Amino acid sequence: MVGLKPLITICGTTGVGKSKLAIELALKIAHGTHAHGWKGARIINADSMQVYTGMDVITNKVPVTERMGVDHLLMDFKQPGEQYVVGEWVQDAIQAIDETHDIDQIPIIVGGTSYWIQHLIFPNRLPTPSQSLSDSVTRSIANLPPSLLELFNALPEYPPSAASHPEDAMLLYKLLTALDEPVAQRWHWKDTRKVLGSIRVIKDTGKTPSEIIAEQSKTAPTPRFGYRTLCFWLYAEPSVLNERLDARVDDMIKQGLLDEIRELRTIASSEQSDESALQQTDYTLGIYQSIGYKEFHDYLASPVPSDKLFASAVEQMKNGTRQYAKRQIRWLRNKLLPAAYNTDSGEDHAAALVPVYLLDATELGDRWTSRVLNPGESITEAFLGNKNLPDPLALSERAREMLTIDVKPTNPTEVLRARKKTVCTVCTLDSSQPFMVDDGPQLEAHRQTRIHRARASRAAQIQGQQGVRPVNRHAFQ
Repeated sequence: MVGLKPLITICGTTGVGKSKLAIELALKIAHGTHAHGWKGARIINADSMQVYTGMDVITNKVPVTERMGVDHLLMDFKQPGEQYVVGEWVQDAIQAIDETHDIDQIPIIVGGTSYWIQHLIFPNRLPTPSQSLSDSVTRSIANLPPSLLELFNALPEYPPSAASHPEDAMLLYKLLTALDEPVAQRWHWKDTRKVLGSIRVIKDTGKTPSEIIAEQSKTAPTPRFGYRTLCFWLYAEPSVLNERLDARVDDMIKQGLLDEIRELRTIASSEQSDESALQQTDYTLGIYQSIGYKEFHDYLASPVPSDKLFASAVEQMKNGTRQYAKRQIRWLRNKLLPAAYNTDSGEDHAAALVPVYLLDATELGDRWTSRVLNPGESITEAFLGNKNLPDPLALSERAREMLTIDVKPTNPTEVLRARKKTVCTVCTLDSSQPFMVDDGPQLEAHRQTRIHRARASRAAQIQGQQGVRPVNRHAFQ
């Protein structure tokens, strides 16, 4: 490990204090007396929404006045209408990291987009462009019917809306199914962004996602060469965090959230050919993913905005923020931790190639200092000085609880097989728009729902009256 350049990452849910800790660690490195010789630190943004200029409220940027003079990179440099994806960010982040090391400072990667951070730490998991086609793709394209071949040769720039253009969405899904059925089974036909993205992978790389996954499965994830990484996971108990997040939404409204959303609506309308297209804005693209933009649509689009619509929008935004925090925790436990643990050859997490430390930010005030700042500074000092690190599981009971997981497979092929969509024939009312549900526990839960059982019973009655064999109420295809 000696000779590798240090890299610090801070992950965690929204509203937990990641930027606060990053600034405090950067100041400690810059102003303390250290044997490691590093002269300071710079913060590199890993929040996919904070890359956009302006929109400081809806993206929850730390105000410049609170950054304490610490450089913040990869922030405020993309226009709201631009797209900026993980591969671009990884390359920009690597450049920023190297430039930071060149001036004898420590790069601190901070953000809630853990997907980005994971691809930074563990490389070779993103597809690379190619001009040639694999034999499998060549055969599949040759067997495409004319309508699907025409679609493949002229893919839409943006994914169609399944709500307003279900025929286009289903045609896109049929194309992916014809090209790569195993991957198509991972997505719902209405999730046109992922469906179109998978097809674009085929066009860009000349391989199906399944082929790329099979190739990746031959090697275990390994940390990026040249760096040794320390990962902090800032965590707060959901029951406490949810109240904090609700209060933050109220503060955002007071700080001018609606003015920013109006500005975003103006930008979106300028990108559309007509005003009605604004109703079909893809909320999965770019800054339009920001929680609050979609939630306040009805209120701001209403000719006569009402208190009822406003209250509904606020509640939707609060609920959306809480759900986002849950998803962030799931990603860390189900994706990042298994990847980090699978790079380790034993059970000594302190000696892991990518040690992960959970810092308990449930309580603020003095508890922040004792449970977050102090241990964070101590671990950082040991890490930068190439000293032995403490056992992550011994840091606190909450750390032991959250960092102890059943190590899930990180082999891409096993992950691909782990979950797929299934069509419920009972609940499919229109064959051109099949009702799909996740296989496994979600499937079983769906079978027990009142609406599924009622439809199955009704179908059995009709078939019984027609003198045919009753339908199995669990019928799926």
